[in-house]
Amino acid sequence: MEQLQTALSALKVLRSSVGQVFYSLANGIRADHGEENKENKYLLELQELLTTVGTNLRDVEQAVNSLNPPPGPFNLGNTAYLAQETTQDRQALYGTLVNVYKWTDKAHEYSNVAHQILSQNSLKRSSMSSNRAKRSRVQAGAHNSPPQQVDQVMASFDRLYSDMSITITRPYTSNAVIHVTLGHVLKAIIAFKGLMMERVVIKGYNEELDLWTESRYKVFQRVTDHAHAAMLHFYNPNFPELTLKSFFAWFHSFISLFNDPCKRCGLYLHSALPPTWRDPKSLGPYHFECKP
Repeated sequence: MEQLQTALSALKVLRSSVGQVFYSLANGIRADHGEENKENKYLLELQELLTTVGTNLRDVEQAVNSLNPPPGPFNLGNTAYLAQETTQDRQALYGTLVNVYKWTDKAHEYSNVAHQILSQNSLKRSSMSSNRAKRSRVQAGAHNSPPQQVDQVMASFDRLYSDMSITITRPYTSNAVIHVTLGHVLKAIIAFKGLMMERVVIKGYNEELDLWTESRYKVFQRVTDHAHAAMLHFYNPNFPELTLKSFFAWFHSFISLFNDPCKRCGLYLHSALPPTWRDPKSLGPYHFECKP
């Protein structure tokens, strides 16, 4: 497995170096080549890039040659019987199962990492017990809340905010994925496990929602970063519903993202960005550079 990982890493480096070659060819002679001997500088740059590609290609060949062929066919379990299907609808089922496995595996990976970070949260609150064992038990109970409780809590938040729509989907597993639409400003997709938020991705209203791909706009990338920080700030294992209520109140304040000026500098834009940071207590808008 380690040899296979080395080969895949070498292949990734090779693809990156080849991409640099095509990037240089697409842009041609640039301003940073200067005015004197710019053609020679450009050719020298291409030569260096191609030399790097050749070196990376040799690394890939060496890594592939060091791999040991499998002793026999891979055991696909009961999925091997799918190849015996004759109907067109069922022949594509194996590809769907592979996608389900990849999605579930990635969701579990993010959930485990998020839970470890939240468990190590050093924020001090009077409501949190100092007993480590007791705190662990409370976290586990809140982390594995039944789907019916999650649906009820989300439905109450949906009724609470008339200009914010909250819907729940469970695409592959019992873990919930929350779609939040905030007016015509932005959308958010939140991965839940029980009543614990695991991952937040915020995008513009017209962008396609995807749990794993960040927004292509810098402003929504900033808001996503602030949302992850807010998850840690409001996190309270003893009162998960209060955590969610505080977080959604904080998120609802972004409905005026492009309308309100910064509370400190009074400007609408700073570094070409609106105030993307919200005070956790007052919910006032601030530029990240101006936050108190």
